[in-house]
Amino acid sequence: MGQELPAARQNLVKRVATAVFGAPKYLKDPSLFHKMSLIPVLAWVGLGADGLSSSSYGPEEAFRALGSHTYLAITLGTFTALTVFIISYAYSRIIEHFPHGGGGYIVATHMLGERAGVVSGSALLVDYVLTITVSIASCVDALFSYIPTHFHAYKVEVACVLAVVLIVLNIRGVKESIAVMAPIFMVFVATHALLLLDGIFTHTDRFAPLAAGFRSGLSHDLSTIGVFGIMMLFLRAYSLGGGTYTGIEAVSNGLQIMREPRVQTGKRTMMYMASSLAFTAGLLFLCYTLIGVRPVEGKTLNSVLADALFADWPLGGVLAFVTIFSEGALLLVAAQAGFVDGPRVMSNMAVDSWLPHRFAALSVRLTMRNGIVLMGLASIVLLVYTGGSVSALVVMYSINVFLTFSLSQLGMSRFYIQRRHEDPQWVRHLSVHLVGLVLCATILAVTTVEKFAEGGWLTLLITSVVIGVCYLIRGHYQSVRKGMAQLDEALLDFPTTGPVNEAAPSRNDPTAIQLVSAYSGFGVHTLLSILTTFPRTYKNVIFVSVAVIDSGSFKGAEELEALERSVQEGLVKYVALARRLGFAADYRLAVATDVVESVVHICKELGEEYPRCTVFTGQLTFRLEKFYHRMLHNETAFAIQRRLQWDGLTTVILPIRVSI
Repeated sequence: MGQELPAARQNLVKRVATAVFGAPKYLKDPSLFHKMSLIPVLAWVGLGADGLSSSSYGPEEAFRALGSHTYLAITLGTFTALTVFIISYAYSRIIEHFPHGGGGYIVATHMLGERAGVVSGSALLVDYVLTITVSIASCVDALFSYIPTHFHAYKVEVACVLAVVLIVLNIRGVKESIAVMAPIFMVFVATHALLLLDGIFTHTDRFAPLAAGFRSGLSHDLSTIGVFGIMMLFLRAYSLGGGTYTGIEAVSNGLQIMREPRVQTGKRTMMYMASSLAFTAGLLFLCYTLIGVRPVEGKTLNSVLADALFADWPLGGVLAFVTIFSEGALLLVAAQAGFVDGPRVMSNMAVDSWLPHRFAALSVRLTMRNGIVLMGLASIVLLVYTGGSVSALVVMYSINVFLTFSLSQLGMSRFYIQRRHEDPQWVRHLSVHLVGLVLCATILAVTTVEKFAEGGWLTLLITSVVIGVCYLIRGHYQSVRKGMAQLDEALLDFPTTGPVNEAAPSRNDPTAIQLVSAYSGFGVHTLLSILTTFPRTYKNVIFVSVAVIDSGSFKGAEELEALERSVQEGLVKYVALARRLGFAADYRLAVATDVVESVVHICKELGEEYPRCTVFTGQLTFRLEKFYHRMLHNETAFAIQRRLQWDGLTTVILPIRVSI
């Protein structure tokens, strides 16, 4: 009875977790990648929403920066739309040549070297945390535009609750969370198309006065601040509106979730996103000027515009509310890009040992749960720290975005210069990336200088700290790798004498079950430790390994098959070595995302098959144990030992010393 109660409670917890986070994915399903991948329209919703939603705050920041010189708004809108297409085209080339995703981090690493890669990756990580934070804060601002001001004190609390909701949705899986948000996206597109087209076609009589106002405003400024002053004013407004472009890179970073043919799907998604963003942002500048929109306390410029345009419509107040509500809801969808791409960048860096390897791990729902939770918690911290101030967050956001943009454009420029003999159109492609580099570097420089004291310093500080931590982590892993290489050199070609035991393991003989990963000096050392610590004790050796699916291998069915084949080849080598040492040997193999669960399941089956068995596993041991070792090296051996000993299987952890 005492054991039935914990079991019932455990089953209840599992049912609740499945209801909230979704059911585990079946790895052997041949259509798994097809089911989880996104067609262009859904990718536009999940990733393009980040770019499109930036029209909710980017144009507003630029328009406000013009001050009383609003006659420049139309020119600013034209340049904004043109910049969207230039950067989007440049990232389409990145999609074509780097089809496995990773965006700016992969481009910088491959084309400019590891140092540029870690700078770009660290900037991207901070950028995606800010993507989530800015989107949620802007969403709350838009929604609270129609709520009495005495409720505005609860903005931060509401924002934090929304962040938690997004964490849960993304742990369920990318496609599931996007499917929930797709109707919101479509309502935004419909209401904003109606808003902008109404603003233009019902105010055509204002175009002539607008042109006259442009001439008079330009003439006045030429006589007062001069050509240079106008250029500096325009450049400042153009740069401070850099938030408009901040979601463009999301598509190239998230290619792993695109449906095959992946490159074509990614480029089509980029086209959808660029066209919708250029249309929305460009026409917003025009409507701001035509309608004569001015800032109102407690309201966004878009809510002021919607109120003005829909005032004479039947149910105009309701339509204005739905328009701005959809804008706020889309900003919530846009935070999705941070949860989709941020953990992917984190996992790419973890595979390259810049971050703890556990961030490359997938959950049973094939999501990067560790990265999702970390990104969500970091965004909550920033929301609380900044009080949900969109202006402060956009400044922090833009700096890192354009640092990554600049490195990506520089890397692609070098790519085409290196390929000038193979690509007959290299000059055309190079010119696009050079123009993009100049635009991005200019916006980065102006924003950093202009807003350094208003939050820019904090972005640079956080990014520098992340880069420093990455170097410390990489240095530790390199030291461990050198120690492991010494084991490989000494033990991989371990000589044996005596006859080879080709007999099958006997059920009643004492059996050692050894947990292994790849064929390495570490595994051989563990096997030899079993033989020397327990001489002439065991007759059978069964090797158990799990082909762990992480973000580096979860790219398609072929990659999974190659992973399983590689692990199986290692197990065959272990079996051959054990037989040369005189043991009856065999192996067991599983493909999974959770090592502990899979190993426990296999070992319990082996415990029934071989009643006189003992489970052995190795664990890295350092001369001086540091507090960060548990973060950088998983505690899988101890977790397995706890589970198996609870189930009555004796489990022994053998220390493997590594000098670093």
